Amino acid sequence: MEKFISFGEIQKSLEKGETNCLSIVQYYLKNIQTKAHLNAFVEVYEQSALAQANRVDAKLAAGKAGKLAGMVIGIKDVLCYAGHESNASSSILQGYESQYTCTAVQRLIDQDAIIIGRLNCDEFGMGSSNENSSHGKVLNALDESRVPGGSSGGSAVAVQANLCTVSLGTDTGGSVRQPAAFTGVIGSKPTYSRVSRWGLIAYASSFDTIGVFSRTIQDNALVMEVIAGHDEWDNTSSRKPVLPYSQLLHFDKKVKIAYLKEALESPMLQAEIKKNTESVLKKLESDGHQVEAVDFPLLEYILPTYYILTTAEASSNLSRFDGVKYGYRSPNTHNLESMYKLSRSEGFGEEVKRRIMLGTFVLSASYYDAYFTKAQKVRRLIKEFTESLLDDFDYIIMPTTPTTAFKFGEHSDDPVSMYLEDLFTVQASVSGVPAISLPNGKDGNGMPIGIQVITNSFKEADLFSFCNYLNQKTEK
Repeated sequence: MEKFISFGEIQKSLEKGETNCLSIVQYYLKNIQTKAHLNAFVEVYEQSALAQANRVDAKLAAGKAGKLAGMVIGIKDVLCYAGHESNASSSILQGYESQYTCTAVQRLIDQDAIIIGRLNCDEFGMGSSNENSSHGKVLNALDESRVPGGSSGGSAVAVQANLCTVSLGTDTGGSVRQPAAFTGVIGSKPTYSRVSRWGLIAYASSFDTIGVFSRTIQDNALVMEVIAGHDEWDNTSSRKPVLPYSQLLHFDKKVKIAYLKEALESPMLQAEIKKNTESVLKKLESDGHQVEAVDFPLLEYILPTYYILTTAEASSNLSRFDGVKYGYRSPNTHNLESMYKLSRSEGFGEEVKRRIMLGTFVLSASYYDAYFTKAQKVRRLIKEFTESLLDDFDYIIMPTTPTTAFKFGEHSDDPVSMYLEDLFTVQASVSGVPAISLPNGKDGNGMPIGIQVITNSFKEADLFSFCNYLNQKTEK
């Protein structure tokens, strides 16, 4: 089983009768047990996964299996799965069992994917290091003294350490792409609204997207084409038809590529990341593509705009967790007011409380126009500027992160330095456009470097084909 690094190889083995779904699940279960210290999984669905594997094997024998038969998937602990606990890695939802299944997860099951468990993450998706989880931190499998990135750290490590074939994460401001870069795997963020958010425990509703971690572009594209598409339960989901991304991966044209001068000249950018990014740009230019440096004067405003808006939305979304309806209720209460205060104070972690307080502040009557309204205007400017660039260029390329994976505790006492890790990923999130992070070599400590590709929403299929081509460049 260790020779399988992609779903394509698993499919070939299934077709030849060399293995079956039950054996595949047993292999991953053994791997999860062996590498349990990484803390990627908060719950393993051993019995239901084995039962699902038997059902899929029967369907394969009858010739009635779906396109994902044999694919074993882990899901981030903010995606609901009926009959299973979902607590967003937060004490305030301890013991909560979901009553319904997230649309993205259900679509995978409908195509006979096997869900093997739920994956650790920063509480409610708030963090860049996976140090903010009520289940404890996730370890980077390449260097266990370093973070895996966040908030989808468990999802990234599950793929990195070969604990599942692919995994689902969520990306609000880079929470798929940043951990993908830190762990050396592929991470995709779709266009906002491309994938239904039904069943996703909300952090910031106008930013949240469900993304995919994989080892190959082919696997990523296949999963994305399955989970994408309109959903009657989510009125914000796009009605545009979904193309067969996994069948459109051939790339044979010359394109125009922009890179942001401000990004490569940033004093925060690690020298090895700059070098590897410039090397890729030179390879593309030598292949006949048009590569140009462009100015992006709004870069310094993206991060504050993102955090003002997302904390405001988090303040609103998380108001529902009050100790009344479900989840944690403080045992130390003596009246209604103390129940609200103590349940939230004891149930939420420090980072979540920090963001709720920031969001409540920017939404307050005295500061609403000064912060929230102004940030909405700047968001529009950033979106328009990004779209205008993508009218002139096919793709924007930049580093995924300013540094490689840092050590645990390195930014714990300085939230601003932690937030700066999202510097290069938030542009696609603020603009609502798709982006993919690819591995791009390693630094002197052997830690992975990521490179990010952004394009327009109507070129999502082209993004997968270009990244398939680019991935071959970065692997050389």
